[in-house]
Amino acid sequence: MTKHMPDIACQPYDQPQNTLNWVGMSGIDLPVLVKNNHQENISVPSKVQAYVSLDDPLSKGIHMSRLYLILDEMASSEPLTPNRIHEILNAFIESHTGLSQSAFVEFQFDYYERRQSLKSGNSGWKHYPTTFRGELRQGQFEFEASIQIPYSSTCPCSAALSRQLIQESFEKQFKDSSVDYNAVLNWLGTPEGINATPHSQRSYAQVKVKVLKENRLSISNLINQIEDAVKTPVQAAVKREDEQEFARLNASNLMFCEDAARRIQNKLTAITEYSDFWVRINHLESLHPHDAVAIVTKGIPQGYTDEPNFMDKL
Repeated sequence: MTKHMPDIACQPYDQPQNTLNWVGMSGIDLPVLVKNNHQENISVPSKVQAYVSLDDPLSKGIHMSRLYLILDEMASSEPLTPNRIHEILNAFIESHTGLSQSAFVEFQFDYYERRQSLKSGNSGWKHYPTTFRGELRQGQFEFEASIQIPYSSTCPCSAALSRQLIQESFEKQFKDSSVDYNAVLNWLGTPEGINATPHSQRSYAQVKVKVLKENRLSISNLINQIEDAVKTPVQAAVKREDEQEFARLNASNLMFCEDAARRIQNKLTAITEYSDFWVRINHLESLHPHDAVAIVTKGIPQGYTDEPNFMDKL
């Protein structure tokens, strides 16, 4: 004889009868599948939030175990794409027929990719914190991906001030003599020849993009688009020739935070797969004890606002 177990959630509810925006779980540990830069499926650990609305004021609550079981089955059997996340949200709502009309899910994970060095032919792993987020509300689906990408930025003002000091040093060294090519060449190779260097700092582009469910999203392509825009991605495996090329790239791409924001804005505006975007640039100043920040959006009606606090703590 099967023992009948009580289900408190299905018992009559005599407390205050209100609807609730979201009910569910956060901090779920779950391995999920994503596509790497070779279009291979890779498994990565993630932290997940999963919610549905509670639209029936007479219901005591939702069935959280159903959300978990759907996630466990659907997020680890196929790679996460906008369409797959739409399917997961539909399954959430179907599992709560009569209780819920809206659903939300968020996957936070670290995406690792092997990136080529600038000159030496070596490669090394780089890490990009990534979030996929989906919401289905009254039949309207919205998908968002966010990612944090590090790069280097060298201050244009500091570079100009450094050049002035080098000019003054050159004038002091050679003003009373005829200029000899070899003497100048040798002098430039000494600490006295380059007696000032501009300040640079590790910087971060924090990017959110919205993608329609029928479009596929490549994390690797998004990384390439941002790094191509700023031109100075940080490096993993570095030999001397890589470090020298990195120094050349920084000198060729002097930028304030405003410059970096505009570069990325121009890059993302030209990519039709992104229906909207939001970018926060963080230059972690080496001159100052505070950061320099610029924020830009695509600027479409009913699109992202210029909220400044996304991923505020690095």
